[in-house]
Amino acid sequence: MFGRVKPLDAILATAEKKSLHRSLGAFQLTMLGIGAVIGTGIFVLTAEAAQKAGPGMMLSFVIAGFVCAVAALCYAEMAAMVTVSGSAYTYSYAVMGELIAWMVGWALILEYAVAAGAVSVGWSGYVVGLVENAFHIDIPDMLVRGPYDGGVINLPAMLIASLVTGLLVIGTKESATVNAVLVAIKVSALTLFVILSVPVMNMKNFEPFMPLGFSGVGAAAASIFFAYVGFDAVSTAAEETKNPQRNMPIGLIGSLAICTVFYLLVAAGVIGSVGAQPVMDAHGIGLEPGSRELAAQCASIGDQAVVCSKEALAWTLREIGWPQIGNLIGLAAGLALPSVILMMMFGQTRIFFVMSRDGLLPAAFSKIHPKFNTPHVITILTGVFVALFSAFFPVGLLANISNSGTLFAFAAVSVAVLILRRTEPSRHRPFRTPAIMVTAPLSFLGCLYLFYKLDVKSQMLFVVWAAVGLLVYFAYSRSRSHVGRGTVEVHEEDADAPPQPVPPLP
Repeated sequence: MFGRVKPLDAILATAEKKSLHRSLGAFQLTMLGIGAVIGTGIFVLTAEAAQKAGPGMMLSFVIAGFVCAVAALCYAEMAAMVTVSGSAYTYSYAVMGELIAWMVGWALILEYAVAAGAVSVGWSGYVVGLVENAFHIDIPDMLVRGPYDGGVINLPAMLIASLVTGLLVIGTKESATVNAVLVAIKVSALTLFVILSVPVMNMKNFEPFMPLGFSGVGAAAASIFFAYVGFDAVSTAAEETKNPQRNMPIGLIGSLAICTVFYLLVAAGVIGSVGAQPVMDAHGIGLEPGSRELAAQCASIGDQAVVCSKEALAWTLREIGWPQIGNLIGLAAGLALPSVILMMMFGQTRIFFVMSRDGLLPAAFSKIHPKFNTPHVITILTGVFVALFSAFFPVGLLANISNSGTLFAFAAVSVAVLILRRTEPSRHRPFRTPAIMVTAPLSFLGCLYLFYKLDVKSQMLFVVWAAVGLLVYFAYSRSRSHVGRGTVEVHEEDADAPPQPVPPLP
């Protein structure tokens, strides 16, 4: 099981051929982290968290942020040592062998592709709300919601996923300026929301604080974890960081702390201004988010609850007397979220590309388009699946399934860091995880706890996905693996940190 290891020395020798200029300080890393983290989750999953935990979702943000912080510190040590593309898949291949690496890569498909679907559904909710409110028209639910949400098909979500796929096939030029503008739009929208909603808070709306008990808080934390994913962008910048031992923890913990405070203020604004109590059934039990039962109950009250909204922040502002600002929030989400879909799908194709070149997936997956110089086959395949996910499934379920893959990958990295400390203690580490014997187990247990608190559907889907992965590995990949055949290729063009894709100029 642990026999086939991709030699770390070969990977590192290649990485050394292309060393990057160390220019990033603690402040730049913190800003990079905030830009990567603040995005879809807070715009889209606030209603989901409110349905699971009520006002207690404020605790959920703290729990999810803490698990991310300890996972990030473990991730940073591996990212600083193994500065090549492939993320947790490459780290696992170098430390724990091919089977674990395959399972991590297989889990990362859930992290990226399903997450792109979740963001597409979130984008659809905000854009449909914006169009309906700005132009005073009513778009039929059957065309903008999936079957679980009281509709038939989510056409806008399919459309945006297809457009992003087309962009990725044609090729995207990195533009730091456009990315900075989009980050500024997201942060400005959330800041405006906090400024308008927090002053009209009514403390009575915080009671009862945990209507569904602490188990509801844990379940919401497992969903909200999606709102923090992206912090690993900081970890991958380790090779460009001045004094990484000091600046990496400041950048990681600093960005997560600032984002957590930001998220708490947004949550407080929603809860305090319009209330965030879950919708219950006749027996006083909270209905499952994204279920037909909740959709029916919401329809019966005219969607007059934040947990019923597909655009929670915009809906809240309209309710408290700021309809035009609510539309602006919808516009901000409509502009900023496609770049997140692009980033997720780019990450997905990159993992597939690396796995294909290792022989674990068909060689066609790493085919490069003669004109556009992009891995077009796997990009189109990924795009088809993302479009289908977003057309038929609710955002909460997609986010939870995505989280299951992410949590597995982070747990694997936490174990890999410990193993490597034991097996190769003298290897050069530009960044060392502080208090590794405490941090790594905390990260592993935290990931395990959040996985346990996911809904049963998501857990079962992950188990089925893992079983299919094992089947594919033993039926196809194991016999075709390059490492298994004794050939280890390390490509010079991959000797950099996993690229952070940035949207093209509009």
